[in-house]
Amino acid sequence: MNTKLHAICDSQGRPLDLFVTAGQVSDYIGARALVSNLPKMEWLLGDRGYDADWFREPLVDKGAKPCIPGRKSRKKTVKYDKRRYKRRNRIEIMFGRLKDWRRVATRYGRCQKVFLSAIALAARVICWL
Repeated sequence: MNTKLHAICDSQGRPLDLFVTAGQVSDYIGARALVSNLPKMEWLLGDRGYDADWFREPLVDKGAKPCIPGRKSRKKTVKYDKRRYKRRNRIEIMFGRLKDWRRVATRYGRCQKVFLSAIALAARVICWL
């Protein structure tokens, strides 16, 4: 069983919103589910998996500047702030903290709801500490 966790984090690396999809599902599905729940922000840092014009447009409409590098197959190159993009390691650190919880790292729960609730519990404790 394979799953993919999509998350929205604040600038401190604390998870704000979580969404789980099947592992073989594209990152676009997770982005589409989370774009309506985005808080007010100045910048959005994301990896190449979230590079799409339909995803960038709502960000600009909300007043956020997307800092997402373009996919290699993109015909028109996209400019992004490389110095700011290096701060994306905070979300990677957040995923590492979630994986410190053995239940999350090994995915004991076969049910997606049980797995997401274990992630939510771990995320709540991470925010609290």
